[in-house]
Amino acid sequence: MEFSLTNNKAVTFLKEARVELGKVVWPTKKELIRHTLIVIGMSLATAFYLGVLDFIFNIVLEKLI
Repeated sequence: MEFSLTNNKAVTFLKEARVELGKVVWPTKKELIRHTLIVIGMSLATAFYLGVLDFIFNIVLEKLI
């Protein structure tokens, strides 16, 4: 078996990955900031919602026990 960089699967993969990354449409800075803030906002809203549910369930369980 002959070792050659042109026949190496890893090198071929990296070359193809570089070509595919060139086709990606990257978001603008404004879009990136907006989407990041949306994710942070939704995460905080979800955390608040789950915190309220946890608080309510905790009170109910304390009354039952």
